[in-house]
Amino acid sequence: MNKVILMGRLTRDPDVRYNQNADGSMAIARYTLAVDRRQSRSNSDGQTADFINCVAFGRSGEFAERYLHKGTKIAITGRIQTGSYTNKDGVKVYTTEVVVEEQEFAESKNAQGGNGGEGGYNNGGYNNGGFGGGNQMPASGAADGFMNIPDGIEEELPFN
Repeated sequence: MNKVILMGRLTRDPDVRYNQNADGSMAIARYTLAVDRRQSRSNSDGQTADFINCVAFGRSGEFAERYLHKGTKIAITGRIQTGSYTNKDGVKVYTTEVVVEEQEFAESKNAQGGNGGEGGYNNGGYNNGGFGGGNQMPASGAADGFMNIPDGIEEELPFN
């Protein structure tokens, strides 16, 4: 089984390119996630995060282009993919990246403190259930991040 679940912050804005294929153009978004390590007392190398290269295709790539920005905290699921190529100097270069299958925001827009993200939404309907279990709508103006429920609808709610 090849399944990866990561949560971290984008180190820069996604690099998005479009590839022409028989069905039209397809977005390919590449970004790097800074994923915090659990700190152990014996860790003396000073590095507290891993920097994971990620690539999102199609509608997920379009979502990344539109909503993800440097500093945005997201949660993703995907799979690890390895590859290699020979660079212009004739040296073989090995690559490892996460192919994103699902992505969504991991904190609200208010919690981001102006990082430029669009918190309160998940992947705009582009995931398959994801961490949030479906599309979430933005909070309707409440300062605490919760949606205001109008008065007088208690009898319409399916729970008490």
